[in-house]
Amino acid sequence: MFQVKQTEEMINKTFRLPSNLLDELTKVAEHEKVSVNNLVRQCCEYALSNMKTEK
Repeated sequence: MFQVKQTEEMINKTFRLPSNLLDELTKVAEHEKVSVNNLVRQCCEYALSNMKTEK
């Protein structure tokens, strides 16, 4: 049975990226069949969760 799931609140922000980085992100997103927004979000989440922190 289909069940609608609640998603977390999304907020619009504007970020500037170098054109070569955006080109690479676009190619990866197309290959993986996801949106560039989705890919950037996943990249940011991965980077934050794997970032070295000083104790």
